[in-house]
Amino acid sequence: MSSKERRRSPRIDHNIPLKISSEDFDIVTESKNLSCSGAYCTVAQYVEPMTKLKIQLLLPLRRNNKISTKKVSCLGVVVRTEPYPEQKNFNVAIYFNEVHDRDKKIIAEYIATLLGPKTSN
Repeated sequence: MSSKERRRSPRIDHNIPLKISSEDFDIVTESKNLSCSGAYCTVAQYVEPMTKLKIQLLLPLRRNNKISTKKVSCLGVVVRTEPYPEQKNFNVAIYFNEVHDRDKKIIAEYIATLLGPKTSN
């Protein structure tokens, strides 16, 4: 049973170190999935939907057989917060609403390397 992906940006299920912060908190976690337009992660406290966030991602990029970590900073907003089943954590969906073009390219490059070459239908 498959469903067609409705998102504009490809999304990967991958754990990336992630720091989200607002005026009230700093949370270090890792993504469950990532795209050029947002991230999904688990946090230990409730974060109200529509909370504005500063976000930092650490992306391991491979170039010329060397891995270098690129720090990507952007702004985002919480679009959904759900209790994590049987734990005191919450799943949080974040939309990146302000990303510099160079940082968006870094995210896209990282996702493309994990997805591999495109296949035609």
